[in-house]
Amino acid sequence: MPSNLPIGIFDSGVGGLTVLRHIREQMPSESLVYVADRHHLPYGKKSDEFILSRSVAIAEFLLSQPVKAIVVACNTATAAAVQTLRQRFELPIIGMEPGVKPAIEHSRNHIIGILATERTLGSGKFKMLLERHANDSELFIKPCHGWIEHIETGKQSAATTRSIVEETLSPLLTKGIDTLVLGCTHYPFLIEQIREVAGDSVLIIDTGLAVASHLQRRLEEHDLLCRSTSRGGERFWCSGSMDEMRQLLTRLWGNQAELSPLPDQANRS
Repeated sequence: MPSNLPIGIFDSGVGGLTVLRHIREQMPSESLVYVADRHHLPYGKKSDEFILSRSVAIAEFLLSQPVKAIVVACNTATAAAVQTLRQRFELPIIGMEPGVKPAIEHSRNHIIGILATERTLGSGKFKMLLERHANDSELFIKPCHGWIEHIETGKQSAATTRSIVEETLSPLLTKGIDTLVLGCTHYPFLIEQIREVAGDSVLIIDTGLAVASHLQRRLEEHDLLCRSTSRGGERFWCSGSMDEMRQLLTRLWGNQAELSPLPDQANRS
């Protein structure tokens, strides 16, 4: 497989851009292809079967580009589909998982809050993650109703968004957490509001950087790191409204983004 092929990344929407940014900073020479499946968001409200079907369809589309690796930049899609994707496709496939292990390692009082979608929190993969790493720590999990919708509609700076962040975090802060895990790639877009509510004493764990580092190691292992010294480009694809996605990209990524509609064959589930 040629090392100059791009890396494919996908999510139900723009949340994976938080991972994409870490990948770009970590590996500036790599070309990146990003798919936002916004017509079907949020994945957290869909069945595992539906999410698996969408993940396979998008992976097949990315392979048609082609790409040399795929990052499932969505905790919900990782839980539902990453094992099947790895069995079906012969290239490095990197998934996400809430940063429970680093949270436990860095927590001072071992009282930890975990934020994620209901689908992620209810998955077998997440339950096994807790069983492996929980030990003597107190872990308080909390689904974040409405967070993704506010981000995807460009309302992350709105007063109503601040209110739902405060409503979500208040019970966890009452428990005395000193560490907070962001278990969805969308949530780092609300990092300012989270810090305002949680205060500076609460450590916030975002796994995007760890995923980018793991991807880099996997590419090194397969001799797939791009050898160019020039900056790589990005190309974006989406299902759903192009106008909405273009506005979000301008706000969250930059005006230079090249955006195309996801082809019809990749929209069938």
